[in-house]
Amino acid sequence: MSYLLDTDIISNLLRRTPSTTLVRRLASVDPDQQFTTSVTVGELVYGAHRVPDRTELLLERIDEVLGADLPVLAFDDHAARRYGALRADLERSGTPIGDADLRIAAIALTHQLTVVTANVRHFDRVPDLAVQNWLTDEE
Repeated sequence: MSYLLDTDIISNLLRRTPSTTLVRRLASVDPDQQFTTSVTVGELVYGAHRVPDRTELLLERIDEVLGADLPVLAFDDHAARRYGALRADLERSGTPIGDADLRIAAIALTHQLTVVTANVRHFDRVPDLAVQNWLTDEE
């Protein structure tokens, strides 16, 4: 099984003291089975720029955490098409989710990945999407 690390998971790793539960779970999974998205990178960089006195430090920390080993999957044409269909379906059913989360979900579905997030309630609205929270001991 392969995993897509959501923004809140990467953000946790940026902390001085990341969750020990999260660090343990990441260490138990082959690095070749861990991914993130260009959407997450954009959200992280945006967050860094919202703190002007710490922007450079935060950007450096983002680069350290993402490193060269964590593949970043793009929001490509296949994901965009899946996103459009999902967005319409969720709006029709009255259960929309945020745009960034929906793009991340579309990328995960396109690549058949399980989303790792603390924001399970939003992602659970997406049909056929596997979701796990590695900040708790539950799967």
